[in-house]
Amino acid sequence: MPSEGSTYGDIHRYEPPRESTAAAIGIIVLTLVEVIMVGLFTYGLISGWGYPRQYAALGNMFLGGLLAVIFINLAFILLLYRKEFLPDVMIVKKRRRKWEDLYIREEDVDGTTLGDGLGDSIKRAIYPYYKR
Repeated sequence: MPSEGSTYGDIHRYEPPRESTAAAIGIIVLTLVEVIMVGLFTYGLISGWGYPRQYAALGNMFLGGLLAVIFINLAFILLLYRKEFLPDVMIVKKRRRKWEDLYIREEDVDGTTLGDGLGDSIKRAIYPYYKR
């Protein structure tokens, strides 16, 4: 819970990133694997591994598998970067009340009674351009 003295938009918690050397080495290794996989995928597209011929289905599956490995590898690179090199920041935000989510005015939060405004509703139903 944010403290009582904080205002909206203030930084409530700031933890600097760990910036570990193992994560940096891991990102470098995963980036090298990424470059190799992208090169292999590009070579496969240029040399026509997926063109219609005897084993075209295997070529298409191999190219699709390479593309999947490329995106999974990229996801691990981004996960490591986000976890180890971005700070953990929590900003105090305004919490809206439930009636604000329903686009209800503050004076209408409690609702209306059964007969409240019945005459205006009937007049508005008969004559749509009726003003209050």
